[in-house]
Amino acid sequence: MHQQTQHMQTQRTRITHIPAPEGVAPATGYTHVVTGTGRMVAISGQVPLDEHGEIVGTGDVTAQARQVFENLRRCLAAAGASFADVVKLTYYVTDIAQLPAIRVVRDEYIDAARPPASSAVQVVALFRPELLLEVEAFALVEAGGLAP
Repeated sequence: MHQQTQHMQTQRTRITHIPAPEGVAPATGYTHVVTGTGRMVAISGQVPLDEHGEIVGTGDVTAQARQVFENLRRCLAAAGASFADVVKLTYYVTDIAQLPAIRVVRDEYIDAARPPASSAVQVVALFRPELLLEVEAFALVEAGGLAP
C-alpha cells in the first residue's frame, strides 16, 4: 500500500492529510495523520450549551451535535480560524452507537473528503446527565495571527 498524501493551502497555513500511511489500514471518516505549519489553536471540549448556558436538544443527539459544532465554529472564529484549519477532533460520547448521527452533522462543517484526524471515546457520563457528547478541536493557523 502506498502512502497517500493530500495537501491543502489556505490563507492561514499549509495542512497535509495522510489518510493511509504505509502499513496502516485506511481510515473511514477521519484521517490518520494531519500535519502543518503555523500557530496551534486548542479549543476546549464543547458541549451543547447555548450562549445563556442552557442545554440545546435534551435527548436529541443530532440537535446536540449541531449546537456543539456551532460552538466550535464560534470558538475557532475567535482565534482567527475555521473548520478548514482543524487538524484534530476528539469526541467524548455517552453512546458510541450515536457516532454516525454525529458525523452527519460534522460533515456539514468540515470537508468530508479530507477530514481531520479524530478519536472517539465512549464515556460513562459527562458533567451533566443531559449531555450526550463533548467535542474538542485542535487547529493550525498562520503564525502571525491573533497570538499576543
